[in-house]
Amino acid sequence: VAAVREVFDRSGGTYGSPRVHAELRERGWRVSKNTIAKLMAELGLAGRVKRRRRSLTRQGKRPVAPDLVQRDFTAQVPDVRWCGDMTEIDTGEGKLYLATVIDLHSRRLLGYAMDAHHDTELVVAALRMAATTRGGTVADVVFHSDRGSEGGFN
Repeated sequence: VAAVREVFDRSGGTYGSPRVHAELRERGWRVSKNTIAKLMAELGLAGRVKRRRRSLTRQGKRPVAPDLVQRDFTAQVPDVRWCGDMTEIDTGEGKLYLATVIDLHSRRLLGYAMDAHHDTELVVAALRMAATTRGGTVADVVFHSDRGSEGGFN
């Protein structure tokens, strides 16, 4: 029991019974996988499962928007080029998504929105905030996002 707990604790709580078993076998212990699994269950020890990252944009299913800024992320004057991105934030209450809009001239954050859902409405809310920040007239602004995948903006 002490050896199982020591291996589990040393792994930072990530090892499940198969890895704890392998570690103990390398140390010369003669014990079965089932015994380790039973001991870990009795001790309330459970390894963390590796989660595969999945694409939030489903690349390949939507056409790629043209790159109107031609990879040049600078602007000579304000309100000519904006860029935006979304990020996922893990919180104690679940995932939270943040959408941002930045002016490429000043690098100033013009708009943002947060929500529990990763969707077009979140991006639109950030864009609306940015437009309001700049007085509402943004007809000639080019907005660049990651491949235009968040709603096909370009």
